[in-house]
This record gives sequence, C-alpha cells and structure tokens, in this order.
Amino acid sequence: MSHALFEIQDLHVAVEGKKVLNGVSLRVNRGEVHAIMGRNGTGKTTLAYTLMGHPRYEVLSGKIILDGEELTALRPEERAKKRLFLAFQYPVAIPGVSVASFLRASLKSVRGAEVQPAQFRALIREELKGLGIPESFMTRSLNEGFSGGEKKRLETLQLRLFKPKMAVLDETDSGLDIDALRIVSENLQDYRNSDRGMLVITHYQRMLNYIKPDVVHVFGSGRILESGGPELAIKLEEQGYEWVQGA
Repeated sequence: MSHALFEIQDLHVAVEGKKVLNGVSLRVNRGEVHAIMGRNGTGKTTLAYTLMGHPRYEVLSGKIILDGEELTALRPEERAKKRLFLAFQYPVAIPGVSVASFLRASLKSVRGAEVQPAQFRALIREELKGLGIPESFMTRSLNEGFSGGEKKRLETLQLRLFKPKMAVLDETDSGLDIDALRIVSENLQDYRNSDRGMLVITHYQRMLNYIKPDVVHVFGSGRILESGGPELAIKLEEQGYEWVQGA
C-alpha cells in the first residue's frame, strides 16, 4: 500500500504554554482536496501555522509527514523546500522589497537554482494574466497598501509559481469580494492534479463551490470532530455548528 501524500498523526500543540491542538490526525492522498471548517478560536489557524513550522507553536507530540518524509523538526524554510506551502489568512507587508524581487528570491530558494530573467518574466506574465493582475504590480512593495483581494491574488500567484506538493490555504476567501473570490478559486481549482494535495481552511461554503473538496472536516476544541463528503459543508452552511458535539 502506497503512503499518503500528507499525514498529520495525533498532533498536540501548545502556544505560550496553553494547549490548543488536542490530537489532530488527518490523511490526504494524492489528488485530494480536504476542507477544514469550524468556528473562530477552535485552533484552525494554529494548525496551519504549526504545519508550516512557526516557532511560536510548540509541538508536544505527534508527526507531520509529507510524501513519506517527516517534517516535524524542520524549520519553515526547510519545509518550503520540501514543497509544503502555506497561504496566510493575513499576509504581512514588507516595505522596500518589491513583489518581483521577493518572487525571484523565493523561486530560487524553492528550486535550488537561479531563474533566468527571461524565463522568470515569461512565467510571471502568464500567471498574472490568469489572475487578472497588471504587470505594474511587480514593482510595488510586497503587500504594502494592498487590498485584501490583491494580497490573496499574490498568495495564489506564489502557489502557482512554486508548485508545491501540498498547499495549506488558511481562509484564503477572507476579505475577497465576489469577483476576486471567483478568480482566486478558479486558479486554485485549476492548480489541482493527481499528484498534488490541498488543505482548505475556511468558514464558509462559498469557496468550496469552486474548489470541490473530497473530504470535509469539522474542527472544534483543537481537534477534528466530524468528517464526511462535500455534503457536510452544505449541511454546516444550512444548519450551523450546533448539531456537532464539541463544536
């Protein structure tokens, strides 16, 4: 039996001495999209940051495994080189660093080799067009003065350039208007293939109308309470979380 593309095994995590995750286990096979839905304060973003190796989040026990290799002790940049990607709910601004410079440096780090300027421009031009982003965007300081929609389009651009094996999307739909949601979601859906995996963390069904999940999980009290198919997201949208024990 082949191993899963991505696995979380009985993950327990504390933040500043307070335990937040209480035994999260999850298995994403190649080609699958999993969605995690839950109320605010249940630990969804803690899970996302822990998966990417944020030093503030202390792993008490458990494992994080990508393509058969354990990542639990690796630094964030090492996880990125293993092709794990996190799209932040609130991307930070870095004044003085242009979008183009950031993307070239990041692409070099992930690939392990310099990207020639002509090749980089060709890659960027194609992806910008698909996301409806003007080329002048590349000269702006990273996320400085960006709208919510612009930040999320840039996150999606990064994902499409870096081509991770496993993408974790932390409330990518937050702050998007209807048109931006459609464009971002369609680009994410287009990124899917039989070798990649995706973990979509969201409050709402609306993004899942575009990115069809294979499995939906209900998160509460720092763990997965319920799992099911796409119909589970629709039920949550219609009935809320009251019926889920522990939510």
